[in-house]
Amino acid sequence: MDPTLPQTSLAFDRLTRGYGRLMVVREASGAVAAGQVLLITGTNGSGKSTLLRCLAGLMAPQAGTIACTVAGRRLDVAARRRAIGYVAPDLGLYPELTCIENLTFFGRLRGLPPARGAALLDRLGLPPKRLAGALSSGMLQRLRWAWALLHRPPILLLDEPLQNLDAPGRRDVLELFEQHLERGLAVVASPDSLELPRVASRLELGR
Repeated sequence: MDPTLPQTSLAFDRLTRGYGRLMVVREASGAVAAGQVLLITGTNGSGKSTLLRCLAGLMAPQAGTIACTVAGRRLDVAARRRAIGYVAPDLGLYPELTCIENLTFFGRLRGLPPARGAALLDRLGLPPKRLAGALSSGMLQRLRWAWALLHRPPILLLDEPLQNLDAPGRRDVLELFEQHLERGLAVVASPDSLELPRVASRLELGR
């Protein structure tokens, strides 16, 4: 770990999760530190999205442990949820709200200034007053990135993060992503392509 970066880490050991009799994730183990990316790979149905949901605190594992440390402090499940940013295809944005209203609503829950959301929308080329439900699939994916990074999380989980993005969209989000990595972001990613920088380790599921 780079000593100049924050003391942030996310580790999981022998994590297991199934649905009924179907075991989807079986004894998965991995770890990532500040400024690094842990890449989760595997075939369709191998449990990549399920693993990320467990790490995000959206789903409880049936066995195994998750340890999350931010600024040298061990976090419980509730604090871990607050510390994590999450980009996923099923991320529940509000279609009846505009782009800026979505970010302002989320930011208000965390006590963030509205200007932060406006700056992110500008950075990612998003129209602030357009309804989220009227966005193209690529623009909606940019909004998911803005939502995930709004609170400047120490840990970011990515599930197919470049889905539906055109070449300019990929460039914009990857430039922003690299800036956050340089500041000490710890990332666990299940990418739809292998363009992500700073991959420190890989975990293949379903083997």
